[in-house]
Amino acid sequence: MMADDLEGVPELIRPAVRILCLDTSERVLLLNWRDPVDGRSFWEPPGGGVEDGESDLQAAHRELLEETGLVPDSLVGPVALVQRDSLWAGRRLMAVEPFFLARVGDNPVGPLALTDEERMTLLGHRWFGAQELRKLTATIEPSDLLTLLAEHVGGQWGDPA
Repeated sequence: MMADDLEGVPELIRPAVRILCLDTSERVLLLNWRDPVDGRSFWEPPGGGVEDGESDLQAAHRELLEETGLVPDSLVGPVALVQRDSLWAGRRLMAVEPFFLARVGDNPVGPLALTDEERMTLLGHRWFGAQELRKLTATIEPSDLLTLLAEHVGGQWGDPA
């Protein structure tokens, strides 16, 4: 979604974090969401708001556990700071989000503590390899996710072929 499309929408500055979550095959985990107001769906890395008194790293651990049930073997970062300007539930959410890198092995994914809104709007999850993600025609947020993966993970993500 372009910033021009968001003119006139109520703004909310929301501190948040995201996690580039990788399994042993270097696939990235993305969650599929449907906006409860406009019905738009998109894929994005796990993450969410930073609670009062919580560090970004603590928020990354908590959000990953709540949304995926995964406890990382390692969690490093932030590896990048990403300016986000997006529309969700009729609000314009703006933040510079720290992105962390987590390695989680091959454990099953299962949300543990979703809010009522998250339960209603989470469509599912999927592990993507580089080739699969490059071919995905659905909306991915942030739009430069492939660049982030190339810069901070490398390997299959650094090869544009």
